[in-house]
Amino acid sequence: MYLAHARQAWAAILALPFSVVAALAANTACEVRSTERLTPVIELYTSEGCSSCPPADQWLSTLKGQPVVAQAFHVGYWDYIGWIDRFANAAHTERQRQLAATNGLRSIYTPQLVRNGRDWRDWRDYASAVSAKEPARASIGLRRAGGADTFEAQVTPAAGVASWSAYWSVTEHGHSSRVRAGENNGETLQHDFVVRQYTPVGRYQGAQTLKFSAIAAQAAHPRQINLVVSDAQSGQALQALSLACN
Repeated sequence: MYLAHARQAWAAILALPFSVVAALAANTACEVRSTERLTPVIELYTSEGCSSCPPADQWLSTLKGQPVVAQAFHVGYWDYIGWIDRFANAAHTERQRQLAATNGLRSIYTPQLVRNGRDWRDWRDYASAVSAKEPARASIGLRRAGGADTFEAQVTPAAGVASWSAYWSVTEHGHSSRVRAGENNGETLQHDFVVRQYTPVGRYQGAQTLKFSAIAAQAAHPRQINLVVSDAQSGQALQALSLACN
């Protein structure tokens, strides 16, 4: 009886159009689980109105395909110079200020690189950027759940972690802007890992299940769904994951 039902199920699947079968397969395969090592979290704070930012943007693009969670947070506090950065968000600036406070910095600046929650001045050191030698202090299982833009994560902190916080982000590749004013007037800027959605999700103790509704995917700009889990007191990354689901 079981074999007969199994054959019927496979026959029904094979009868579906190829595009539908491919979509079903992609949906079931869209998941990832963290390892025992901390995935490096690289946050770039940048602006299209900042003349010293393009080299940092270009450097960030070299991290494509590497086992890191890379994100370009565009900020708007240089917009007054004459060019409005279309990717900027006040929430990005607020996160940068929070990081400045936990790092003991007196001010915020661009381009700023933050690695695993810590201000990182030697950002051209590619080997150090992608190095994953630190042990993780949390585990994450991340998967697509239900619809194409709904995701779920199981987060379990390690023993000794009193409380933790987290944020989701959606990043996109392959953006470009022709700048017509300000410090980068006349330049065409290329962007990868652009943060298009940033959603802090609070402070927790113990294991939790987190859910997230992402903005829709764009065919021209491959997206990644990111989850970063940090120590609630120090801001240091405990673990992070990136999932490419389009």
